[in-house]
Amino acid sequence: MIEDQSIKSISTEIKSQRLKSEDVVKFYLDKINKYNKDLNAIISLRDESEVLSEAREKDQLIKNKSQIGLLHGLPLAVKDTVDVTRLPTSYGCMEYKNNFPTEDSIITERLKKEGAIIIGKTNTAELAYGSQTTNRLFGSTYNPYNTSKTAGGSSGGAAAAVSSGMLPLADGSDMMGSVRNPAAYCNLYGFRPTPGLIPEKRVAPSNIKCPLLSTLGGIAKTPDDLSLFLDSVAGRDSRDSFSFDLNAKFLETSMSEDDFKKIKIGWLGNLNNNYSFENGIIELCESSLNILMSNPFNISIEEVKTNLFSQDIWDIWTTIRSKISYNDIKMMKDINLDDLCFAAKWEYDQGFKISDEEFIQKIDGIDRYRSVINQLFEKYDFLAIPSAQVFPFDANISFPKKIGSHSLSTYHKWMETTIIASLFQLPTLSVPVGFNNSGLPMGMQIIGKKADDLKVMSFGKKYESIFNHSNAKPDGFN
Repeated sequence: MIEDQSIKSISTEIKSQRLKSEDVVKFYLDKINKYNKDLNAIISLRDESEVLSEAREKDQLIKNKSQIGLLHGLPLAVKDTVDVTRLPTSYGCMEYKNNFPTEDSIITERLKKEGAIIIGKTNTAELAYGSQTTNRLFGSTYNPYNTSKTAGGSSGGAAAAVSSGMLPLADGSDMMGSVRNPAAYCNLYGFRPTPGLIPEKRVAPSNIKCPLLSTLGGIAKTPDDLSLFLDSVAGRDSRDSFSFDLNAKFLETSMSEDDFKKIKIGWLGNLNNNYSFENGIIELCESSLNILMSNPFNISIEEVKTNLFSQDIWDIWTTIRSKISYNDIKMMKDINLDDLCFAAKWEYDQGFKISDEEFIQKIDGIDRYRSVINQLFEKYDFLAIPSAQVFPFDANISFPKKIGSHSLSTYHKWMETTIIASLFQLPTLSVPVGFNNSGLPMGMQIIGKKADDLKVMSFGKKYESIFNHSNAKPDGFN
């Protein structure tokens, strides 16, 4: 039965003709028709008859023994910030509701080349700002584990769709946790790769050399499913000067029992009391870590004491992010600044006040801390820290204003825990750690060295084989 199979298994059965793509597509379309009205995760859906016709064409290609790709016959929807011809790329903005791109993005090209059937888009936060998926055009996306709560963001539509079984897996994008946060909020695995691993058509660089803070990524129920996605979209492309290849495939990579036991993890916890967390988050993460430290795994895990994480790092991050955001929004045509969501308007207003000199100074400031990061990775294979500082919150609010009794100074301060990986361009996998007493999910970031993406995913595969978090499914949706 399709319901109980891994995506890798479904893909194999389609290719061997034991399963028709048409039947797989019908299965997912039935789920969308049943659940999407409650979750509002998938938008801009193509006509069903058109999608099913494409699925039958995929089945015929197999019968004709044509060359087929890794995702052949699987229905996918891409984030509404990614270009797909014949579908609008709206960014959740009213002004862009009829924005039909003339060509596919690189990731879309690759998904199609590997045989995926693009059936629509996944909902996003407006302009992908903020870890709460809501916008003026399509409204809010809701969490399958509690539909009064947010699915996180900005890739919340992707996470809610995968978690509820409406999609087999999904792409996302991540600057400040926009893949990691919704994955954690929906009991999924979310991967933020080293920027450049998944190529993009980038805007021509300015005369200021700026690090890549944002990257495309993926969300799935298991690291094996993520590997299928990543092998389909990763690798160098001549149109992206930052892109690069790895020396192996994600599907082929694994970690032996002996190598797993030799792993050393630096637990960042609350960063020497610099970060506040809602009750229960640290405890869930430490519970998982304690299992990894116990027999038969005996992984070495130490609490890290470091001077890396300070107000200075936060100032560097917010300055660079706001200046980049200001430049990005300024280039968008027809945007009414007065109508922007709070998060986008906040970034624009902050970025407007930042001079090029201050921007350059903050970029240079990253290098002051790079040696500290390098020293940590000389001692540890991975760093670990919670994926968010609060559990999924009320879907009717834009962002939390407090963590317990601690007031937050900005709209995104509760996602400060994600900036380490982003600022230093480190591959990071958000892994599930379970649920609180209210049944709300949480995740933990496993952060690796730059370009050590394969090792991070190999660890994730072993982690899932131990905890089997993919077996936990939201009541009434899966």
